[in-house]
Amino acid sequence: MAGHSHWAQIKRKKAVQDAKRGQLFTKLIREIIIAVRAGGSGDPELNPRLRAAIQAARAANMPKENIERAIKKALGLEEGTNYEEAVFEGYGPGGVAILINTITDNRRRTVSELRHLFSKHGGNLAEPGAVAWIFEQKGLIVVPKKDEEKILEIAIEKGAEDTKEYESEIEIVTDPSQFEDVKKALEEAKIEIISAKITMVPKTTVPVEDEATASSLLKLIEALDDHDDVQQVYANFDIPEKIMEALNK
Repeated sequence: MAGHSHWAQIKRKKAVQDAKRGQLFTKLIREIIIAVRAGGSGDPELNPRLRAAIQAARAANMPKENIERAIKKALGLEEGTNYEEAVFEGYGPGGVAILINTITDNRRRTVSELRHLFSKHGGNLAEPGAVAWIFEQKGLIVVPKKDEEKILEIAIEKGAEDTKEYESEIEIVTDPSQFEDVKKALEEAKIEIISAKITMVPKTTVPVEDEATASSLLKLIEALDDHDDVQQVYANFDIPEKIMEALNK
């Protein structure tokens, strides 16, 4: 998963750029609205998904009033757009499985636009259930690769399922139920957290060792990620580090 980890680093840097031009704020506001409606509460202490959405918004330096306005819209206290969640599945170049979470106010439009993006970049939109089984929900915490022994000790003690070490980072994988416990223990130990979220992790990966295929795949994923209705894109590719580096020169 080295290539996949490298892509995650690129996405985190890109998220900062997105925030500057406002696209990330739009996506975060939609997530807050859906989180309130799905959780049935505008109180982050009673609504874990809302709590996570607010944390993500604060990490992106979203103004407090924007967060509060989004919660009010979700509660019907202010007029807002009627959003719904929709999950789409597809295959990218090299047979890579792609799972897409969206929040949209027009499902038909979203389907049409996603189908176009897949077709443009050498992939295809698939039927429901085609690739969802490949992914499972996990907690994923990324920390800098230092104090390794301390980090691994905390992870094991708090019930983390797995750890993966890369050149500059350590990924800690947890069951969603253990996520908050592991995250809190790391914070209390003064361990820097690069990112922490509940996400979808692939059970198996597909090696993509051809540079042209890898380039087309990453262009597709980036195009999907840039779509206004798309909240998260998950894929099960494994691109060698040397190819990732060559593509990002």
